[in-house]
Amino acid sequence: MLQELLIAGVAVGSAGLVYAGAAARVIKQYERGVVLRLGRLRGEVRAPGFTMVVPGVDKLHKVNMQIVTMPVPAQDGITRDNVTVRVDAVIYFKVIDAADAVIQVEDYRFAVSQMAQTSLRSIIGKSDLDDLLSNREKLNQGLELMIDSPAMGWGVQIDRVEIKDVSLPETMKRSMARQAEADRERRARIINADAELQASKKLAEAAGVMSEQPAALQLRLLQTVVAVAAEKNSTLVLPFPVELLRFLERAQPNQGPAPDSAPAQPRAAALPADVGPAPLSRDAEAESLPPGDAGPGDGG
Repeated sequence: MLQELLIAGVAVGSAGLVYAGAAARVIKQYERGVVLRLGRLRGEVRAPGFTMVVPGVDKLHKVNMQIVTMPVPAQDGITRDNVTVRVDAVIYFKVIDAADAVIQVEDYRFAVSQMAQTSLRSIIGKSDLDDLLSNREKLNQGLELMIDSPAMGWGVQIDRVEIKDVSLPETMKRSMARQAEADRERRARIINADAELQASKKLAEAAGVMSEQPAALQLRLLQTVVAVAAEKNSTLVLPFPVELLRFLERAQPNQGPAPDSAPAQPRAAALPADVGPAPLSRDAEAESLPPGDAGPGDGG
């Protein structure tokens, strides 16, 4: 009899251990447990820690309460100013009501992903290209509101939505580059024209001052020579004004006549090239002949 009682006690203990093992559940700190008993919500949401369920009757669903980072696939769309773009984003959300996340929607992650994609397409069609490129903060807020409105019924809260990248066609990129280059060139020309205007005003004032003092022009010329000589050029072409020579001539004191120099030698008058020597007379020709070379008419 005692042996039978021991066997029955062991069997009951083993069944209890098996039941406890099947009924015991552990919920982590970042999770919440939703228990469905025979398909109906049972009691409150289970807190983190150790909990028990009825095996075969209760079904425990663990819901992650952490912030989920979900990338939104790139969406092709046409902006309000008829530009084809490709935009992708990232969404941050978390579950605030575990029971609604299990009961109100089949798969809250998939539902949030699809809602984010459709909202992104809608925001692309309502925006201009300049807004997508430079005013993203406003678009992010608009996306957050569009996604958060239906997500609240699913027990999900949207924390933040960020547009990651905006891809443009190559033709549009080239057009924007040309536009930016033309704008920079326009600003450069305006700056140069403004500088020329200011410089012309200053040069006009300087010319008025120099017209009152003629020596200032010579000083400016010498200063220019010094500036050019500092460049160590091998050749320096300098226009020399005649006024400077006259100024130096007037500045020299009067001097006496120059000392006598050696008398200049008389120069022979140059004969024309086609004029030969003057003809000699007969007597002069005879005198110019050497002895013994007398002509035939002189023998006798």
